Amino acid sequence: MTATVVSIFDVGDYDQHVARAAELIAGGGVAVLPTETVYGAAGRLDRPQAVARLQALRDAASTRPFTIHLAHRDEAARYIGDVSDIGRRLMRKLWPGPVGLMFDVPAARRAEVARRLGVAESDLYDNGSITLRCPDHIVATDVLGRVDGPVVVTATSQPNQGKVDADLEAKVDLVLDAGPTRYNKPSTLLKVKADGSGYDVVRAGVYDERIIERLLRTTVLFVCSGNTCRSPMSEAIARKVLADELKVPPDDLEKKGISVVSAGSFALPGARATPAAVEALKGIGLDLTRHRSRPLTVELIHSADVIFTMARAHAAQVTALVPSAAERTATLDPGGDIDDPIGSDVAVYQELAGQLRPLIERRLKEKVITA
Repeated sequence: MTATVVSIFDVGDYDQHVARAAELIAGGGVAVLPTETVYGAAGRLDRPQAVARLQALRDAASTRPFTIHLAHRDEAARYIGDVSDIGRRLMRKLWPGPVGLMFDVPAARRAEVARRLGVAESDLYDNGSITLRCPDHIVATDVLGRVDGPVVVTATSQPNQGKVDADLEAKVDLVLDAGPTRYNKPSTLLKVKADGSGYDVVRAGVYDERIIERLLRTTVLFVCSGNTCRSPMSEAIARKVLADELKVPPDDLEKKGISVVSAGSFALPGARATPAAVEALKGIGLDLTRHRSRPLTVELIHSADVIFTMARAHAAQVTALVPSAAERTATLDPGGDIDDPIGSDVAVYQELAGQLRPLIERRLKEKVITA
């Protein structure tokens, strides 16, 4: 048997070849798929003939279960029980991406899943834990999304200029060649601690621990014009709202993986908040004396998970700098712009503070607290 090799991005019938790969895997065949890390041979775990062929492709000494690959992060619920806050955050922030996650699964849940899938529990779980991966590659996602069943993958060699290793070609049915992988190194493997206290790095890969910690942060960005009135007031109020929700002091939000920042689309760096803004927030127990303005930058936009602007013009300025940020950007007030109070007396700023609080509470519940 000789595998068919398809240069998937060079053919005019992409969908047809993706459907063919999915149908082949569903029927018990083996297809090599590209991911962002390495190429891998994929087959259904509940097809014994596929599992035997995948086992022949891996190290003969390896007895660990194959890694389940998911088209979408939500599919993880099929295999695991209740997930801790850190587990949910890892899935939300790192998937799809070059990271495998290991979860401990209660015995009753393991038995239930194995029975439902018609496989041995030991084919899924190793000492009570399962490893899941949600690759960030359009071809893998499209194929996996069309297979209604558990798909496992084992690493293989990478095609080279449309050709594959002869030994591999003789052991699989189809190879979808998408060219060199983005990273060309193994994924990082993290073990989610059962007590919810964090995670351990089991295998270093594409991401090191420093990068993971940065990616796990949730950053909320508020944007106005000069970053001396509306957005710093919003930042301070949002920090208080989030701290109250998480039952920690505002200064401990960073320890919870949450950053709240503000910037101005026309700001000069280092300016203080206006005296009226400082006075208005002092009246509700918040301190703006340490605030210093910062200009809106591409780097700041890229780091933000959600961006709230004071006016539609600010949202347009955000997306002019980073068009892909459009889906993460919204005006704080869905009903329209929030007027700039610059030059007004303290009473106007106090009224603004009262206007901002319910808007911020609503938006954070929509976009951050329950995410």
